[in-house]
Amino acid sequence: MTQHTVEKIGGTSMSQYASVRDNIILQGRPKVDAFNRIFVVSAYSGITNRLLEHKKNGQPGIYGLFAKSMQSEGWKAAITDLRNEIKRINAELFAHSDSLHEANQFIEQRIDDAESCLDGLLQLCGHGHFELGSHLETVREMLASLGEAHSAWNTARLLNEDGIAARFIDLTGWQTQRHITLDERIQEAFADLDLSEAFPIVTGYAHSQRGLMKSFDRGYSEMTFSRLAVLTQAREAIIHKEFHLSSADPGIVGEQNAEPIGRTNYDVADQLANLGMEAIHPRAAKGLRKNDIALVVKNTFEPQHPGTLITTGFTRERAQVEIITGCTDIYAFTLFDQDIAGNFHEYDQDIVETIQQCKAHIVSKGVNANTITHYINANLQTIKRIRARLLKRYPDAEIDQQRVAFVSAIGSNMTIPGIMARATGALSAHNINILATGQSMRQVDINFIVKESDYEATIRSLHRVLVEEDVPRGSIANAA
Repeated sequence: MTQHTVEKIGGTSMSQYASVRDNIILQGRPKVDAFNRIFVVSAYSGITNRLLEHKKNGQPGIYGLFAKSMQSEGWKAAITDLRNEIKRINAELFAHSDSLHEANQFIEQRIDDAESCLDGLLQLCGHGHFELGSHLETVREMLASLGEAHSAWNTARLLNEDGIAARFIDLTGWQTQRHITLDERIQEAFADLDLSEAFPIVTGYAHSQRGLMKSFDRGYSEMTFSRLAVLTQAREAIIHKEFHLSSADPGIVGEQNAEPIGRTNYDVADQLANLGMEAIHPRAAKGLRKNDIALVVKNTFEPQHPGTLITTGFTRERAQVEIITGCTDIYAFTLFDQDIAGNFHEYDQDIVETIQQCKAHIVSKGVNANTITHYINANLQTIKRIRARLLKRYPDAEIDQQRVAFVSAIGSNMTIPGIMARATGALSAHNINILATGQSMRQVDINFIVKESDYEATIRSLHRVLVEEDVPRGSIANAA
């Protein structure tokens, strides 16, 4: 059995180098005892938002502005802002180092190259035979790569200066003349690498023939992480985040009531990812699950805590709810048409394809004889675009949209008689109106759709009844 681990470090953690060095790399020890660990790093917090668009509110970054650039040069100002932010980050990280100039030079050269490419592309698309839209996926890939190249180069250099052997592994394919698969790029980079001599610090973005962002969008770094673990036959995969995977958000239910999850399975991880509370992207988890590689989610700032162990076959012996979570900024998008009855497949396929074309995320859906409701995570502008396209396709349909909150009770074993009655009773007791609800046959989640204004009250009510009052203290954290 191989001895090495593959570990991914999130953007918020990456922004605090001392914590990464002391809590993750050194693990609280004065010096490195052994290597055999591969680190895949995210961009520093907020950088990918500047490069692409803000993950939460959709505010355009360089990519979003460039996509409209035939009429505007706002993307140029966004690049200037990016340069200033990167210099600020570098100045903090290399404040007591002679490497500041070299660090700035490395990333500035890449930004210069990217800006030159974008200028050239605009010039090319000024001719009638070239259309900007056909190149935007490539532009998105190129811009995304800048964030991880910046953080990985910096981290490797800082570790070396602190006497820790580290090596920058660049999977971005910058200025490459060869378009190869993701697996081939990883295998080439690690073919002659001795994991016992230094820590590889690997870019979370990896260039591939098909393009990672086309399939995984902002989950690309998790796919790189997963394929690295599979291809190098890692003993364990570890994700370092700025929080514990807990029974609920401590900021909502109170730190004294939220309990870290000690162990769960990939089914639960998939449900969390669907709600945007990603332990790992579902497609990335698939490779780990198939190859029976355990995943551990750890809190960077509490290195002594064992974290959450996620495995394929685990199911709790005692049926119980493990996590209450959810998301806001959800639209209940309802299409009513008498003709749906008997033609459900046609309508459903058209609606799903339209939502996907508009780059919106479907959290869940509900149906009856003549109505299909999709719960969509998107901004209002995107919802309006979806609505306009579907009304053009189905002019007699009635389409309604309503902002709601989506809340889930999740667990690896929730075969609990009367759980729905207890949950709805708890919400009723707090005058919370349930707009819609549902439970899957796999018995791993129950979903409640409520008004946005009831979101936090719903989390607290369900956590109190289904977790705090139902589960003995410590049984979630210490489950084996």
